[in-house]
Amino acid sequence: MTIGEFQETIRKIYFNKDNERGLDGTFSWFIEEVGELSRAMRNKDLPAMKEEFADVLAWLVSMASICGVDIESAAMEKYSAGCPKCGSSPCACPADRRG
Repeated sequence: MTIGEFQETIRKIYFNKDNERGLDGTFSWFIEEVGELSRAMRNKDLPAMKEEFADVLAWLVSMASICGVDIESAAMEKYSAGCPKCGSSPCACPADRRG
């Protein structure tokens, strides 16, 4: 499954509810999931990390859908040629200057 296909899958399942909730409400749910991912990572709980990474991605693509953004195209436009700042792959920017 591509990122675009995943976005469409999440759109079919959740768009009506998420769009009705609005961007602010959906963003709040996204932030909650990021917190859950952070906790799983701190605990080095791999099964929980897998679940939370999936949830974070689902909420992210749902927000992109609400905003009318094709997240796959946006990501490819920005990153397909390498680092957006230095143009290298892998990135050659100093650690504090990552694109």
